[in-house]
Amino acid sequence: MKHFLIIMLFIFSFSTKAEWFEVVGYGGIVDGDTSSARQMAVKDAITQALIFSGATVSSVQTVADGVLEQDELKIKTHGQIQHVNLINEQQQGEQYTVTLHLDIIPQQAQCSESQFNKQITVTQSQLTQPEQARLGQIFDITKSSSQRLFNTLNERNMGVKMIPYIDKKLDVRAFFAQQFEYNANLIETLSRNSNSQYVLLSQITDISQGRKMNNDYAFWEKDAYMRNFKIDFALYDSQTSDQVWSQHYNTQGIWPHEKTKIVNVNSEEFWRTDYGQKIQTIFNKVSQDLNTAVSCLKTTGKILMVDSDRLVINLGQSHGLEVGQVLSLLHRSNLTASNGMQFAHHIQTIEQVIIEQVNGQNSIARNISARPLSNIQINDIVKVIVKEPESFTLD
Repeated sequence: MKHFLIIMLFIFSFSTKAEWFEVVGYGGIVDGDTSSARQMAVKDAITQALIFSGATVSSVQTVADGVLEQDELKIKTHGQIQHVNLINEQQQGEQYTVTLHLDIIPQQAQCSESQFNKQITVTQSQLTQPEQARLGQIFDITKSSSQRLFNTLNERNMGVKMIPYIDKKLDVRAFFAQQFEYNANLIETLSRNSNSQYVLLSQITDISQGRKMNNDYAFWEKDAYMRNFKIDFALYDSQTSDQVWSQHYNTQGIWPHEKTKIVNVNSEEFWRTDYGQKIQTIFNKVSQDLNTAVSCLKTTGKILMVDSDRLVINLGQSHGLEVGQVLSLLHRSNLTASNGMQFAHHIQTIEQVIIEQVNGQNSIARNISARPLSNIQINDIVKVIVKEPESFTLD
């Protein structure tokens, strides 16, 4: 790591213990520039470690040989990086990877809810202007890019668990319209089929050809063009049908193929091009933004079965639940408008249950009170009760 120095502005805590994190960072090689790809990979790895540690950095700067190269990353972290060790680095085709060991001293986590994993269904993206796919016949870009996004999100050590639902085409235009007159039943169905609280929808809005790269007078050169890639994301909470996060991303990359060539967007050859690498850079950013967006959201689930004073709920080990965890119960009583649109309505009860058995995707909870559970039904809501850590204790 002799070429890199990480400068951090942080909030320091003397009462915490350092933790080691091993992470892999990725950087795309464009025009043979391995130095920039290496910097990108190092920055990516550090960002992942900071987010995963829950450990708030106001700025991370990459310095090479005493010269500030990048000052773009602005995230919140509760920790200080003590040591960074380079374990491995290698070039694989047009991708550069580095493996780092980071010694991080975390402060109190950003929020207590971050200790629970959020399950998110990743759906197939929709192409809003299909005629733009004629260049290269890349009509499969919706499924291919969604698979690539899922792989990127799934490979990273974040507090989210991704569930793929990318084989089926969906019409998601209403979910991105300003009127918000979307069909909440779609979110409910996707959530039920994947047992996830959140559903990630996306639409690719522009893959048009941009400006020509080479000079018309250089007739001996093969034509190369810039090509756009613009994509919108929206994350919905299935318990409320509310949009909890949205973001627009756009980039341009060199499209090196002749206009008549049919391009296989499922091939590594495509993803190693400058255009494919620029799309991958967007997906790397999505993974960071998404994790930050959901880490402090409340973890809720549904009741799958009621048996006297015991319940089966759709939260389990994969969500971070443990035996002894206490949950509160809410009645689900949605309101329906005159146009048929439903609005989530949850009524808080005084009932509480405690987890006595945890499975992978579900748990069994027992009534805490001696009085029977009152009118608790299937599909009612369970909410994890999070106890904030005490700042100090008296002996």
